[in-house]
Parts: sequence; structure tokens; C-alpha cells
Amino acid sequence: MMIPRRALPLIQGLLERHPAVGLLGPRQCGKTTLAHEIGDGRPSVYLDLESPADLGKLADPELYLATVGDSLVILDEVQRAPELFRPLRGIIDRDRREGRQTGRFLLLGSASIDLLQQSAESLVGRIVYHELTPFDVLELQETADDAKARDKHWSRGGFPGSFLARDDAASLEWRQGFIRTYLERDIPQLGPRIPAETLRRFWTMLAHLQGSLLNVARIAQGLGVSGQTAARYLDLLVDLLLVRRLTPWGSNVGKRMVKSPKVFVRDTGLVHALLGLRSLDDLLGHPVVGGSWEGYVIENLLAAAPPATEAGFYRTTAGAEVDLVLAIGPKRLLAVEIKRSLDARPSKGFHLAREDLKPDACFVVYPGTERFPLGPGIEAIGLRELCELLSR
Repeated sequence: MMIPRRALPLIQGLLERHPAVGLLGPRQCGKTTLAHEIGDGRPSVYLDLESPADLGKLADPELYLATVGDSLVILDEVQRAPELFRPLRGIIDRDRREGRQTGRFLLLGSASIDLLQQSAESLVGRIVYHELTPFDVLELQETADDAKARDKHWSRGGFPGSFLARDDAASLEWRQGFIRTYLERDIPQLGPRIPAETLRRFWTMLAHLQGSLLNVARIAQGLGVSGQTAARYLDLLVDLLLVRRLTPWGSNVGKRMVKSPKVFVRDTGLVHALLGLRSLDDLLGHPVVGGSWEGYVIENLLAAAPPATEAGFYRTTAGAEVDLVLAIGPKRLLAVEIKRSLDARPSKGFHLAREDLKPDACFVVYPGTERFPLGPGIEAIGLRELCELLSR
């Protein structure tokens, strides 16, 4: 089963305007499938840099790439070969001088900061980046009132192999294999020498803390490592696009602000696999259900939001709180409260936060589908409809 990706026309448009496009996202989120779909519509060459045969072709990259003419060159897992960035710069500059200025390279990477640091100097001004997430709620083949598909997506997560599995047992097996592969193969290949069992315990701790304020010292104590080591583990999972640190929003003079970030395992299917939750029924009876739903809503809203949207949460020691603050462009500020209950009435803390932030619009995202006012300037709204509003 193929689910059309919303990023397809966007990536095609970027390739029409830039010589190189970097498509970043965790392993198995659909980057390679999307790249092949883009390449099928034009002359293209696909090279997997984890394949010794494909990597061998690039022993002399300028010589090999001269043989493929004006074809789109797709380089998969490009962070494995950072030495390629310098010759790519020379090829792009030569193409520009000869009038071939766009759509030459599509670089796929499974790490964020790692890849950006390697390419920043060599390809500055020559490459643009786009992050591909696992399936988001707008990519589900559902009607606006089909909560069953949304709950399946929430429970299994958005990785294609998990979401499209034949049943819950097969989906959980896929996610457990995904976690094991990252711990035992992918992370060691990136360089860090971290015992797989230690990193699994750390990842599982983060799943238990889904949506909570980050306390690195407490996590480090539970692991029996230093705070600096625990912070390094967190940085690694953030760089691999597996964990999100949601930072406090701004600084309000005269308000005592919470300074710690919130932490989320980005894919809720991985949260549930790390906690051993086999089905939606298991999830609904588990204490993590509220944090899981909050993380699910946040990831989908950020996937739908325009590029360069800034995000955070707002909380003061006096009790003012907003689950998600979105700055869309320089002038539009949205405040979003996230509720798992069908009772969509906002909390007192949300009203206090509104007075501080003075947002342009306020929404309460709840599991229903009806959109209705909750008071002056506040609306209850379903997740899919708010995602549609943000994506326009």
C-alpha cells in the first residue's frame, strides 16, 4: 500500500530552484521511497552509501558523476561519506558556470545536526534542507470524522512499516526491531560507543517521562551515569530526530518562568513499544496516555506548520500554562491547549497565559471533530482540522 506524501511537490519545487536538496529524517520514515518517486519522473541515478558497491563508484566522485550527465543524483545515507561534500561543491560551482544551476543532487540523511555540520562549510549557499517526518495525520486516507484511523496512527505511530502492518502484533514487532537496529547497529556506526542496554534504558526513561519537564540529573541518577553523560545521550537522540526538546517560550519580564524544556519521544508508536504497550486498549489504561496524546498532537501540528515556524511551551511558577505556542511568520502567534478529554473547556492556567502572551488566536485541540467557540477568542477544534489550517 502506498500513501502519497505531502512533501512530494515541495521537494520537486526545491529541486527546480536549487542545485542540491537535503532530505533529512529518521531511518525508515520513507525518504528512499519518496526519492525514488521523484527520480522516476526524470533521468536519475540512485546510490546507497551503505552499499560497498555504490560507495566504490564514488572513489573518484568527479570522474563518476561526469558519466551521469545531467541526471538527478540521489545519494542515500550521505552522512556516511562526509568526504563527498567538498567535490560536490566543485561540481555544483562548475555547473553554475556552465548554466546548469538546479536539480542536480538529492541528499538523504538520517541525522540532523551531524549532517548539517558536515555540509555547512562545503555546501553553504548551494543546498537547502527539508525534514521528512513519518506519516502525519494529513496523509492518512480517512474522512474528517474517522477517529478509528487517527487512533490507529496514534497507537502505532507514523513509520510506514509500523502503521501499514497487517495487525497490532506485527506493528509492535516492527517497532521493536527498529529500536533494536538503532541501538545495535545504526548508533554504533555513527561513532558513539554507548552500551546498547544503557541507551535502551535511557530511551525507555524518556518514554515514561513523555511530555514532562526534563530533569537530566534525576535521569542520570537512575542510569548511574554523570549528568554530562546523560545530556550527551539526549543530544544524540535529538540529533537522530528521534526525540524532541520543546523549549520554554520567550522570557516575560516580571514573570517567574519555568526554564526546563519538555521532552518527547517524537513518534508515539516508539513510545508505546518502549513501554511494552501492545494495543490502543493497553495505551488507554496506562499513565502515559496524556503525555502520549500531547506528543502526538504536537508532532502533527509541527509537521503541518509552515517552514520556519517557531515552537515552544509557556509555563510560569504562578500557574499560567500553554501546551504549545506557535509563531508563524513575524506577526502571528497561536496558543494551543491539548486535552485528551472530550470536555474541551480550557484550564484556568490557559486563561492566565493568554493574558501574558496576547496571542492572535487560541485553540483547544481535543479528540472530537466539531469546531465550536469556547469563549471570546478561543475555539475547540479537532487535530486534523487545525493541521489543515496550519498547512494552507
